[in-house]
Amino acid sequence: MLLDLEKAQIMFKLSRKNNWGACYDRLEHFKRFSNLKQTIKELSNINWLIIHKKPNFIGISLNRKYKSEIIKFIEEQMPYLRGVIR
Repeated sequence: MLLDLEKAQIMFKLSRKNNWGACYDRLEHFKRFSNLKQTIKELSNINWLIIHKKPNFIGISLNRKYKSEIIKFIEEQMPYLRGVIR
């Protein structure tokens, strides 16, 4: 359950910054999360996260195709955000 909360927090941070599709954020901005590698791997395996490999850094963004599922997952894990995410 702790890992699910961390997944929701990472995805909420991306959605708050409007990082959907081609608009991405650097992975180094998420280093405060303890299980970052495992979380990123699991989210990219279910196609909720897009990994952008650049020469100097790795970027991540949310997949627009799964927007409703992503928002639903975040709201289930963090109920106080219900209705906040667009």
